[in-house]
Amino acid sequence: MKVTVKKLDDANILVSGAVENSVIETNIDRLAREAGKQMKVDGFRQGKVPPHVVKKLHGDKLRQDAESEALKSLMDLGIAEAGINASDIIGEPIFKKYDKQDDKIEVELELSLRPDVKVEGYEKAVPSFKKPTATAKEVDEKFKEIASQNAPFEKIKRKRMVRDGDMTLIDFEGFVDGTAFEGGKAEKFNLKIGSGQFIPGFEEQIIGMKYEEEKDVVVTFPKEYQSADLAGKEATFKVKLHEIQEQAEAELNDALAQKLLQDEKATLDTLKEKLKEQIVNEKVSKEYNEKLKPELIEALVAHFDFALPNNIVEQEIDAKINAKAREMKEEELKAYQENPEKVEALRDEVREEAQNSVKATFIVDALAKKEEVNVDDQEVSQAIYYEAMMSGQDPQAVIKYYQDNNLLPAVKMGMIEDKLFGKLLGLDK
Repeated sequence: MKVTVKKLDDANILVSGAVENSVIETNIDRLAREAGKQMKVDGFRQGKVPPHVVKKLHGDKLRQDAESEALKSLMDLGIAEAGINASDIIGEPIFKKYDKQDDKIEVELELSLRPDVKVEGYEKAVPSFKKPTATAKEVDEKFKEIASQNAPFEKIKRKRMVRDGDMTLIDFEGFVDGTAFEGGKAEKFNLKIGSGQFIPGFEEQIIGMKYEEEKDVVVTFPKEYQSADLAGKEATFKVKLHEIQEQAEAELNDALAQKLLQDEKATLDTLKEKLKEQIVNEKVSKEYNEKLKPELIEALVAHFDFALPNNIVEQEIDAKINAKAREMKEEELKAYQENPEKVEALRDEVREEAQNSVKATFIVDALAKKEEVNVDDQEVSQAIYYEAMMSGQDPQAVIKYYQDNNLLPAVKMGMIEDKLFGKLLGLDK
């Protein structure tokens, strides 16, 4: 085999060559002999199956494997000719040409290399950042909010009708088309009016009810409701009100601080300092996600100039196209499926965004190594565990989902990015 190598840019090379049929036939003969030593076929001793029998039984598979081996050999020759290390190749090769002829297969392979990112002068791309502060008014408002959330609900002393903000104790059972549905019944259930805990329109109809009153509450399940059997359907809930509770005044004392901070030595001043710190962190997080991070990524992408591996860019374009496809209506999706030119136009439309995304990934990787920013697997698991707990999910089940769907590398990369940017912006100080 002879190959020619053309350097497209610093990150991509084109390997061209032809694989003669004689090479493929030689590979087939060798593979058939090797397979015959392992096969068991009626009429032949174990390991003594002749090559021509193996070819007859598995001819298509042998030819496929023989062609794959020949293509790998051609690629290896191209790598040697280009003077590059196989370890520098990233992703899968792109077949630009694969032309089967009578006596040969003409091939053009595009190989991509990991970019060499020169991490110099990047400090100039980092936007300035002044850490926000928490005013006394903000701390006081936050303090009152926290205290109110933890004030107990008490049974009202004088019977009256339900008001917005009350805690109610109710029985209810739901029916669709006159039939009770699973999960639609409860007794002595605590429902805070105005919490948005129930289907839209339910809580509003409880307002005005009196002790021991029974009432039919008619609502319509949202079209996007999690249960397909109930989504978009009208339901009637038979409701009985047992008790009304209203929130008492919060006792602002050290005991409240000790309860919230889980610290028997805590005081109200300690709590206020923690709230001040929380307010500042919330402001920093908001500014980072909405302003600083996008600005920093844009500045870094503009600062660095290096060739990108074409195959990785194409993969990113595929991902963006697939994401758009998931949001398309059936008619729109069909129009793309029937019009390849329309698909190519869409690929061109997202190409620059994909290139910037890939470029940013390599920049972050290079800068993380330069700044010695690392995130280990335990940190990733802890972060997922915490987020799952905060959202009321089973942490172990969530971690398993991430593992099964190979999502952990993406989570880790995101954590490295945030840790790196935090260091560059001085958010870690």
